[in-house]
This record gives sequence, C-alpha cells and structure tokens, in this order.
Amino acid sequence: MIKTIIFDFGDVFLDLDKAATKRELERLNISEFSEEMLTNNLQYEKGLLSSEEFISAYCESFPQLSAQKFTDSWNAILLKFPEHRLRFLQQLSKEGKYKLILLSNTNDIHIDWVKENIGFFEDFKNCFDAFYLSQEINLRKPDKSIFEYVLKQENLRPEETLFIDDTPENTAAAAEMNIHTWNIDPATEDVVHLFQVKKELF
Repeated sequence: MIKTIIFDFGDVFLDLDKAATKRELERLNISEFSEEMLTNNLQYEKGLLSSEEFISAYCESFPQLSAQKFTDSWNAILLKFPEHRLRFLQQLSKEGKYKLILLSNTNDIHIDWVKENIGFFEDFKNCFDAFYLSQEINLRKPDKSIFEYVLKQENLRPEETLFIDDTPENTAAAAEMNIHTWNIDPATEDVVHLFQVKKELF
C-alpha cells in the first residue's frame, strides 16, 4: 500500500529540452568541457558553489561568454509547465490520501527562472508536504545518500513509497532501496496518468 509519492520536477511536471544548453553553447563555439567544469556542474547542483562562482568559472574559461549569455544558455533547457499537471497535483493534495514530496536535482539559476516564468510556482510548491531541492540539501540523485536523507527526514517506509523520475539511474538507485518506482518517459507518458500506469500499487 503506497502512502507517500515522491516526484521529480523536470520532465515530470516541467517540460525540458535536455539538449538545449549544449546546443546553445555550441552556437557560441563552446563544445568541449574540462573535467573541472563537469565537476563544477555537479557541485553547483549540490549548492556547494554560488551562482556567481559558477557563472564566473564559465566566463573565465570561455572569454566569448558574458554572464547573461551563459545564463540564457543554461536556462534554455527549461520549457513550459502544462497547467493540467498542476490541477492533477492540486486534486491529489486536496484529497489528502498520500504524503506528497518533491525531490529534484536543480540549481538556483533554474529555480530563479521558474519563479519568474511560471506564474503558479508557489501554488505548485504548496501542494507538497515536503519540498527537497538538491542545492538546498547539498545532495543529489542518484547518490544513495539523498534517498536515505529523505526517508529519514520524513520517517518513510520504502515499501510504502513510490518515486517518480524520468532518469533511469535515479529510479534504479531508489529501487535498490526497495522504493517502488516509475521511470516515466516524458515523450510518451504523463504524470497525470499515474493511477492508470501504476494501478497495481494503488
């Protein structure tokens, strides 16, 4: 019996174009990234670098970049948040049958964009009983520690928990901890069909 549903954010509620940032940077003749820069990306998602430090590192490595050009390229991945998903979540929250948790790998630049461009972000956030962003808790998926953290913080039993994420590595890590999972395919599936797709759990 599922008592808690943990949702990812990007490509579960918010549509993404995951190739967009690379594509936009290539237009600025940036196509190769050092190991240090890739590490910075992960560190930034964990909140271990400030936005200013993160942007400065890119601009120092690539003189053709300005802070604004980089920020625009970085945010190109973010598309739209279809309102029917908000309505689905609001109904789920109103019914009160399940504890609802958000668990997202993200960063301050992306969240700032969402707050500025998605007019109902606060309504979305208020649907959840707990709201975990990687840069705020200094942990990221698929590291086992992030799942251990949420289970402990929320006093959850893995066998009573469903985790929904579009990234196979993330759902695989959760499954290893006996958490039920739905590795959603954003190209063909929609979170609003949760109870049809995973009806065996409910």
